[in-house]
Amino acid sequence: MRIADVEECIDHELVSAEQIDTIIRQAAARVSDDYRDKDPLLVAVLKGAVNTLAAFSQAMSIPAQMDFMSLSSYGAGVTSSGTVTVRQDLSVDVRGRHILIVEDIVDSGRTLAWLVEELKSRGAASVEVFALLSKPSRREVDVNVKYSGYEIPDEFVVGFGLDYDERFRNLDSIAVLKPSVYQGEQA
Repeated sequence: MRIADVEECIDHELVSAEQIDTIIRQAAARVSDDYRDKDPLLVAVLKGAVNTLAAFSQAMSIPAQMDFMSLSSYGAGVTSSGTVTVRQDLSVDVRGRHILIVEDIVDSGRTLAWLVEELKSRGAASVEVFALLSKPSRREVDVNVKYSGYEIPDEFVVGFGLDYDERFRNLDSIAVLKPSVYQGEQA
């Protein structure tokens, strides 16, 4: 797929860069209060949550360690396979740690629910979630998101780390992709 200009592929902006900044700062302030003296470990799932983790950690007023996992349930398409595959594991032991998963979007909830249970099974003292975006209309698995951002409609979104076929992660806002860009791939 050749894309001459990103703007040609975007239908409309859903969440502006300013709105992203506001919700991240508000949640980071709450987390900083809640995790004071707890030495939190922020965990992000690569690659989508990298932008959210960077902005979120910089907005925190307390020190925090960060680590990453690479999980997959999508491949190159737009529909989740439902099976979580670990591509890269954490580099630190979570036993006894207070974990905050920093997530870009909660869609079906399957991957996030799997990750929460996995970290608990490894002996984490606590596991909570911050999610920048949520698509409740697509939820298949109930998952507790303690620090939530924006609820969005069931549209295919890209930007601020979210991608379509590894593209559009670099947008500073959340935008709806034109269906013509991915036509024929939605189930």
